[in-house]
Amino acid sequence: MSPLAIGLERRIAAEGPITIAAFMAEALMHPIHGYYVKSDPFGVNGDFTTAPEICQIFGELIGLWCADIWRQMGEPEEIAIVEFGPGRGTLMTDALRAAAVLPAFKKAVSVHLVEASPFLRSRQKQALAAFSPTWHETVASLPDVPMLLIANEFFDALPIHQFVLTPDGWRERMVTSVDGMFALVLSPQPTPRSRLIDSGVKAHAKVGDIAEVCPVGISIMEAISSKIADHGGAALVVDYGYSEPQARVTLQSVCSHKAHNFLEAPGTADITAHVDFATLGRAAVRAVGTGVKCWGPISQADFLMRLGLAERAARLMANATKRQVKDIEAACHRLIEAEEMGTLFKAFAISAGSTIVPPAFV
Repeated sequence: MSPLAIGLERRIAAEGPITIAAFMAEALMHPIHGYYVKSDPFGVNGDFTTAPEICQIFGELIGLWCADIWRQMGEPEEIAIVEFGPGRGTLMTDALRAAAVLPAFKKAVSVHLVEASPFLRSRQKQALAAFSPTWHETVASLPDVPMLLIANEFFDALPIHQFVLTPDGWRERMVTSVDGMFALVLSPQPTPRSRLIDSGVKAHAKVGDIAEVCPVGISIMEAISSKIADHGGAALVVDYGYSEPQARVTLQSVCSHKAHNFLEAPGTADITAHVDFATLGRAAVRAVGTGVKCWGPISQADFLMRLGLAERAARLMANATKRQVKDIEAACHRLIEAEEMGTLFKAFAISAGSTIVPPAFV
């Protein structure tokens, strides 16, 4: 049994069963043994591959998306471009390279990264050395200036809670330890977090249905919304998820690009859940009212195609070798086709006030 598993087992012995969210938080972000803290999970040698790692076009189009919004804002002389969960820094590198076609935008930008993993911060420092980024733990320390925020595959990795509708009402799924193995049990009584279950889900749920909620995601979106309402700008969230809350299990774990039992060997595999975009939108509006406007979600395929993926790919292929052409075609296929990332992944945006129209959303 790993040191992290031993620590979790001792915690459960002392406190009783813990929430899935608590288990997930320790498995992913334990300061020594957490999955994201101790290794690089990206790419063919890791456990999963994100869109920026698949093709440079993804980050380039998002960089141009940011530059377009900056122009709509009247080209402020100072603007923060912020990324949540920047991974290796690939998306930000590609975005800034593309946006450099507007020298005034490049001059106005300061780069800010919200990243908790010391290991990944070191990778980002190497990739973005030319831009002197500043790192942050939370939204609170971001500068009080107009902001363009990007969160690609960030919200899916935030800890969630699961609830089962029983004949006696909603009960939370908890993690316990039995004979050295982690297992799920139900709380004997309702827990306070059950109040966060969507009212529509509650109205149509049947006994045995399972609901998921992500309080941390709600809080982060409220903080982002308040920052943008106060200082201007926009936020873009790209992730896999659903447009309306649903009563179903989406919690999943991946190790070496294969499905994995999230309860086994905590700290060695990724754990994620689908993003509830409708709940994020309601959180954004609830925080500031009409101070922000929500856009989407729309499919990743629609988002990228409307931004010009086909045209950018054609320009790259015009000067490419036959092998490079095949690689570009394969990468674009993976990003936009329905059986790949095209429809499961979605884009959602919020903007300050009602004057900004984020590209691709109309």
